[in-house]
This record gives sequence, structure tokens and C-alpha cells, in this order.
Amino acid sequence: MTSRLAVALLAACVLSAAMCEAAVLPRLTTELRCQCINTHSAPFHPKFIRELTVIESGPHCANSEIIVKLTSGKKVCLDPKEKWVQKVVQIFLKRAEKKDP
Repeated sequence: MTSRLAVALLAACVLSAAMCEAAVLPRLTTELRCQCINTHSAPFHPKFIRELTVIESGPHCANSEIIVKLTSGKKVCLDPKEKWVQKVVQIFLKRAEKKDP
């Protein structure tokens, strides 16, 4: 009876570990590559941007990436070399500084 209990506990642990690993793998595969294939270069007003994310270059991607989430919910990659994009990033940095006391 105890051997059956031990086998059941071992099986539960193995199953739990396998499920946890499976939950992490999809996230890792999306983070280990460039997120932006194409970039949007036509300027638009920053009021349409809900969220801005900057991903620095590294082993996952040779390019710095700027991803914005628009008020419509759409995610767009911006070209970090464009002057207007650099100004938008500065605007968001200033907003973040004002929010932090």
C-alpha cells in the first residue's frame, strides 16, 4: 500500500513538473528572438499611444526595439532611429518621471 502511495506521489510530482515546464516554454520562445519584423515609420501623435516598451539589443536580437500599444489595442513596432520616435520616447520618459515621486 505504501509503495502505491509513493508511486502516486512521484507521478503527481513528475506530472506537475512537466506542466510547469510546458507553461514556461512558449514564453521563452517568444523572448529569444526579435519581436519586430517590420517597423512603422510614418509619424503620428503620441496621444494615440497607450503603452510604450523599449527592448534593448542583446543576445536575443541585435536591434533595439520600440513597441507601442495604441489606444485601439493594436501593437506597432517603431523605428528607433527616426527622430520623431526618439521624441516620443523622451515624452514618455518625462511622463514616467512625473508619476514617480
